[in-house]
Order: sequence, then structure tokens, then C-alpha cells
Amino acid sequence: MTSTAPSPSSAPMRRIETEADVAEGAAWLAARDPRFAVALETVGPLPLRRREDGFRALLGAIVSQQVSVASANAIVARCEAGGLHDPAIVVAAEDEVMREAGLSRQKIRYIRALAAAGIDYDRLRKASTEEVVATLTEVPGIGRWTAEIYAMFSLGHADVFAPNDLALQEGARLLLDLPERPKERALREIAEAWSPWRAVAARLLWAYYAHVKTREGIR
Repeated sequence: MTSTAPSPSSAPMRRIETEADVAEGAAWLAARDPRFAVALETVGPLPLRRREDGFRALLGAIVSQQVSVASANAIVARCEAGGLHDPAIVVAAEDEVMREAGLSRQKIRYIRALAAAGIDYDRLRKASTEEVVATLTEVPGIGRWTAEIYAMFSLGHADVFAPNDLALQEGARLLLDLPERPKERALREIAEAWSPWRAVAARLLWAYYAHVKTREGIR
């Protein structure tokens, strides 16, 4: 008799939609590893940190590359005022209009590529993390870190991590008492033990890093 049991890959993906979801993941991590329990007691409840998804969110991610938060916010505001959060308007816009919004030549190229990519954002809302990363990293200017952060905060994936993030690397070094900051591959392997709540582990490591940095400073 042929089995009709669903395969593991057909199980619904867990998503983080509410603060209760974050709390559930944090409790799971704290029960699994005493170091997470200590960190959670130190930093308190973790933030939800959900964001919008779609073209506007990725536009903001591209704009934010290698500029301060204040500068990025100002450029995004000018882009929105000029309608550049709409892919159709971006495709038709003159370069001069985009430069006046504060975009560099390279970022104009990236944003035009994003607008022309024809990404089906509705489909991405139902896609696996691997599919999201594969789709987004085909666009010039969007690397794996940006795609993983998008899956984490814009789509609410509960089991995604961004091991190339320097603050996560440093947070892991501090919390796990490692001799040196782990590189991307090493931290990705370490984070496998935090599945299926790796996105909550990321929130906890960011919070712990910020706490220690504020209290003692990071060298």
C-alpha cells in the first residue's frame, strides 16, 4: 500500500507573525541551551521586528547599503516622494530624476534591475527560504545577507539566519565564549542547532550584542 503521509518538505513553514511567536521561540532556545536562557534574562523580551515586503522593502535595502541610517531614510523619503517606490515608474524614470533623489550610479543600476526583474512578491510570500534567497540573489545588488534578512523580517520566516552579519558573529562570540569571531560558514553550522527557531536566535544575539556593547563597549 502506498503511504499517503505528507513528506517533511510539505509541512507548513513556521512564521513569526506576533510577539507571542517570538516568545515561543525564545523559550524553546532557552530550554535547549542555558546560555540562551541567561541572555534572555539579561535582555528581556525580544522585539517582533516585522517589516513590509515587496519592491519598496528591497528598494530600502539597496539604498541602505554603505550609507548611514539617516542618509538612507532621507534618500528613501525622496524616492517615495518621486514615486520611485513603484517599479513601473522606476523603469520609465530618467537617470537624472533618480540622481536627484540621492541615488548613486551603481544604486540606480541595482534599482532598475530590481524593477525590471518582475519578481512575483505574492509567490515569494509562500516560498521556502531557499526559494526566496535564490530568487532575490539573481538581482544585481542583492546578496545572500539581504535576501536572508528579507525572509526573516519581511516574510516572517522563523528558521532563517544571516551568518554573514557582523553583529551576529560578534554576538555569538560573546554569548558562546568563542576564542574569535566565527566566520560565515562556521556560524551557519553553529546555528543549525537552533533550528527551527534560528530567526529568534538571531534576534537574541543582536539584542545581547547591543546590551554588551552599551554596557562595556566592543573592541
